[in-house]
Amino acid sequence: MLEINVLGPMEATGAGRCIAPTAAKPRQVLALLALRAGEVVSVSTLVEEIWGEKPPRSALTTLQTYILQLRRLIGRVVLSGSAKDVLLTRYNGYLFAPEAVMVDAQLYDGLVDEANQASENGDHVEAYRVARQALDLWSGDALIDVLRGVHLSIEATRLEQSRLGLLETRIAAELHLGRHHMLLGELAVLVARNPMHENFCAKLMIALYRSGQRWRALEVYQRVRSELADELGLEPSARLQQLQHAILSADPALDFVAPNALFTQPT
Repeated sequence: MLEINVLGPMEATGAGRCIAPTAAKPRQVLALLALRAGEVVSVSTLVEEIWGEKPPRSALTTLQTYILQLRRLIGRVVLSGSAKDVLLTRYNGYLFAPEAVMVDAQLYDGLVDEANQASENGDHVEAYRVARQALDLWSGDALIDVLRGVHLSIEATRLEQSRLGLLETRIAAELHLGRHHMLLGELAVLVARNPMHENFCAKLMIALYRSGQRWRALEVYQRVRSELADELGLEPSARLQQLQHAILSADPALDFVAPNALFTQPT
C-alpha cells in the first residue's frame, strides 16, 4: 500500500521507499489524485490544475507523460500486480484505487467527523482524544511544498479551515474538562495570529476568567472590538457581547463545573 501525506510537506512512500516526484507538475498531479483517492479526477480537471485556463496544445500528451512517470515510480514499490492496478485509468480520467493508498487527509477527514460527533453527544473526553489524534497528523501547512493551481488551492483552503474548526472543537472539549489554565498560552497565540476570530477570542476570555484574570478577559474583548471596528467597521457579534456582559457581572454560568468522570489526557 502507498502512503501519501499532504498535511505538511508532501510525502509518498511504498515499501519504505520514497516515490514522490521532484518536478513541480507531476507533484501537482500526485497531490490532486491523492486528495481525491477513490474518485475519478477528469483529464480536464488535471489540465486546469496544471496550466489554468490557457493550456498548451501539448497539454494532453504532457499529462499522459506525467501519469506514466507516476506509474513508473509506483511500479518500483508495488509488491503484487502492477502500477496500473494502483493508479487506474477510467473514461476521461484517472484515480487511485482506494484500497491501494492511504492518504493522511482522508484519515484526517474521518477523524474530524468522529470528533465533531463526540462533541455533539457531549462526550468531551472522546472529542478531545479524537481531535488531538487528527491534529497530530499535521506537520505544517497543507501542501506547503506543492505548486498549487485552482483545485489544489481550494483543497488547501478547505483543509486549513477544517484545521481551525477542529482546534475549536478540541479547545472547547478541554474547557469542558477544566483545562483552562493549560490552554492560556495556546489560546493567546491563536488570538494573536487570528485577531478577528471571535470564537478563539471567546475561548481565551473564558479561560482567563476561570483562571482568575477577569480584567485580562475584558482586555481581550476590547482588542477584538477595536480590530473589528478598524478593519471592517463592525461591532463584535451579539454572542461575544453577551460573554463580555457575563464576565462583567461574574455570571455563575461561566464557572467551571467538574464533569462526573475524571479526565485523563490520552498519550
